Amino acid sequence: MISAGLRSRLLAAARRAMAKAYAPYSQLRVGAALLTGRGAIFSGANLENASFGLTLCAERVAIAAAAAAEGPDLKIQALAVVSDPRADCPPCGACRQVIREFGAEALIIFPGPDGLVEMNLKELLPAGFQFPGKEG
Repeated sequence: MISAGLRSRLLAAARRAMAKAYAPYSQLRVGAALLTGRGAIFSGANLENASFGLTLCAERVAIAAAAAAEGPDLKIQALAVVSDPRADCPPCGACRQVIREFGAEALIIFPGPDGLVEMNLKELLPAGFQFPGKEG
């Protein structure tokens, strides 16, 4: 769990990032913000591409920014995702696996049908892949 203040800061950072999304194809702008174990917040927005497989999700953009700043010891404590138009917006399967790499115990915050949902990543990805011998 994180404090209400940190939750508000994460959601605000995700909304600011969402405003910078590049989504000319789907029109679904997504923003994400994560809190690292060091207490820093990093954000990212989705970046679509005409070759859809090359599209980057907001969560992975935020993780890349955090990893570039903090290096291989990055630990994700919490990650918030928002979208416009407002929709149920949990991280996709690929993002869940990438989050797991840096935060197997991370708290994930996203809009659901009845408001904000808060779940531990292990609830969202109960059997995530782990390289043999690597603790997640």
